[in-house]
Parts: sequence; C-alpha cells; structure tokens
Amino acid sequence: MARGRRQPETATITSVTHDGRGIADTSGKKVFVAGALSGEEVQFVRRKSRRKFDEAELLEVITASRERIDPRCAVFGRCGGCVLQHVSVEQQRSIKSGTLRDNLERIGRVEPARWLEPLVGPEWNYRRRARLAVKDVSAKGRVLVGFRERHAPYITDMHRCEVLAPPVDDLIDPLSELIGRLSISARLPQVEVAVADNATALVFRVLDPPTAGDLDEFRGFADEHGVRVYLQPGGLDSLELLHPGGEQEPLYYTLPDFDVRIEFEPVDFVQVNAGINRAMVGKALELLEPAAQHRVLDLFCGIGNFSLPLARHCSEVLGVEGEATLVRRATDNAAVNALENAAFRKADLAAIDGTESWLQEPWDRLLLDPARSGAAEVVNHIGRIDPARIVYVSCHPGTLARDAGVLVNEAGYTLEAAGIIDMFPHTAHVESIAVFGK
Repeated sequence: MARGRRQPETATITSVTHDGRGIADTSGKKVFVAGALSGEEVQFVRRKSRRKFDEAELLEVITASRERIDPRCAVFGRCGGCVLQHVSVEQQRSIKSGTLRDNLERIGRVEPARWLEPLVGPEWNYRRRARLAVKDVSAKGRVLVGFRERHAPYITDMHRCEVLAPPVDDLIDPLSELIGRLSISARLPQVEVAVADNATALVFRVLDPPTAGDLDEFRGFADEHGVRVYLQPGGLDSLELLHPGGEQEPLYYTLPDFDVRIEFEPVDFVQVNAGINRAMVGKALELLEPAAQHRVLDLFCGIGNFSLPLARHCSEVLGVEGEATLVRRATDNAAVNALENAAFRKADLAAIDGTESWLQEPWDRLLLDPARSGAAEVVNHIGRIDPARIVYVSCHPGTLARDAGVLVNEAGYTLEAAGIIDMFPHTAHVESIAVFGK
C-alpha cells in the first residue's frame, strides 16, 4: 500500500457487517472500518489492503448514529476480545439474527418455517473459559496480561475485563504483578482460565521450570485470591495441580433442570456462558422431543453436555466424540450421574465412511453440536442414520447453512425452526440452533 494511503480519511458508512465493521465506498474500493455504524460520518486510517477491500481503524466519529452507545470497557476498540460494545445488546442480536438469516438463504437456499426468539442470558461477566496472553514488556515497565489487540499482534494493555466471570474479571493486574515477580516471567506465555461452579482454576503455561521462590509466589497468589493454580510445562497431559495440595474435588458445573453434574478438567472444552448453556440445553431437548422409548445419537458430544440430560428422557443415548480424553470424561460423568443408559465412543466424525457400526443401528433422534467446520460428513451419511428429528447446534452460521441445504434440498428434511443463541454478547460470534423434521 502506498504511504499516502496511510493518512486519515473521512467517509460515510453505508452498511455494517455482523462483526461490527462499517462499510464505506471510497474511490471505488470498499473499506471496512471496525467500530463504525451505518449512517455515521467517520475518520479512519487504512491498516490492511486486500484485493477487493481494505481494512481500517476508526479514528473519530464525526457524526454519530442514534444506535451508538458508550462502551463499558475502557479498552474497547483496542482490545480484540469484544467488537460490539458500542451498540445495544438488542441491536447486537438483531445483527446476528440477520447474519443467520442471510447465510441460510444465500448459502443453504433454505428458510425456516418459523424463527425462534433469541436465547439470551448474562451480558457481562459471563465468560467462564478464556485464554489470556502474557508478555513481559520492558518499555511499559510491566507484564501485560489479556487479549490480543484488534489491529495488531500485541497484547492489550488492560487492567480488568468486563466479560470475564468473577473473580477473574478483577485479576488482570494481580496476575501481571505475580508474573512480574517470577524468575521465569519471560517464559510464561499464557494463562488459561476455567471458572467452575465450585472453584476457579488458573493454568499457567511455563516453558522453563519455576524456581522454589516462583512456586512460593504461585502458592501465595492461590491463597490470597482463592483460586487453584495449575502448571502446564508441556502438552495437555502435563497438567499438574500445584496448589492447594492434596485430593481436590473435581471442577464441575450443574444443569439443575436435569439433575446433572458435569465434571471437567481446566483445559477441557466447556461452553463459555453458564447461563446460556443451561438455556441452550433446555431448548435443544424441547426441540428434539425425546420420548422414553427413543434411542438418541449425540454427535460431537464432548464431555456429555447434551448426552447426559438426554439420558434422563429416553431409553438410550450414544455420544460420539473425536477426542479420546473427552470420551473418557463423558463416560466418567455418566457414572457420576448414575446414568447406565448413556454410552460413549471415539470416532473422527470428519472422516466417517458409512461402515461404522453405530451408523448401522436405528436412531430415533439426532443431536449435532460440531465445531466451526460443521458436520458435512455426518450430513452426507444422514440416510444411514435416518432420524425422524434432528437438532443442530452451531457456532458458525455458514457451515450450518451449508449442512441445512443438504438436509432440506437433498435429504428430504424440513427446516422447522431456527434462531440465534447469544452465547458471546459484545462479540461477533454467531451461535445458533436449528431443528429439522421429516
């Protein structure tokens, strides 16, 4: 990009993307301005040039939209953790609903018979799982702890976080001070956070062994702030509880409506928003309509978030998951809840070929909760499973739309209903749920 193009420019925003970027058309080339709203006159500077558009940083709002509100976070606009704090949560949900609608129509060529009301819950201090980056920055005279910046690969200079669950929302500065006192401060790149119903766990990734003095610092921090401290010197199997010592109750969360307790390790995947997760599980079962005589297949089952509640309502549940560690955890969770009708097995669901034994069995209901890549291979073999009803929980509207197109336009299903799940308020993440019937 020519040097002159780095100078501030002024333009009017004509529309907004789902992730909070305003679109301006200047000199025949679109510019995406993060944080700008439709109708606003703004000043910006281009940061990245792409073939069909440029990406820009917002410098000043000259004429503000009526939709604009004051963000709660002091570092909003610089921190990459949130991108939508400048609009109301109602408008955020409208943007996300529009994104889901557009993807279903444009990619899948489908439309639901009815739209579900957005599933909503806590809007602040909801995030119970997070990975915080760490770097000792001598120029700032402190260790930075937090999320990456939006426009640069640096760690945001922040002091608290409005979306992290307590007590971690107030631990940014104490973590900075702790790591600054360690001999290995330059060899500690991240802290992973897991807030359970019964405890808060902090996993420190350490590239060099801590000294005896470092270990004392970790223990003192754990005692002062009432958290568990884990060290991770290598892969996930190297995780070690440092403090408090002795036998500890496993981390867990509960789903009270189903009398289910789910135990997990601090590096396991769990849904980040506890309140929304409870509502999501309830809605999924409501839409799936399991009955006492039904056999239910739960694919991408993780540690049993849907499988175990389902087992309370049907004759048999089989959960399938690609990671062996999560399969073991789900199996243990079935035992914790005395659910003998829930079983789990490992399979790479992106590489099934139709010969798998569980694909040869009859299933009345199917629940899908895949990663961002979706469930293409499963959908391609849907004729073998042949469930009368499917509930699909998605974290990417594009892959949901792709798979919905196959189910509706090729496999003979009807998209009965769809809607968003506001799992990540103030971010661009669009979570959704859809139900298909025959």
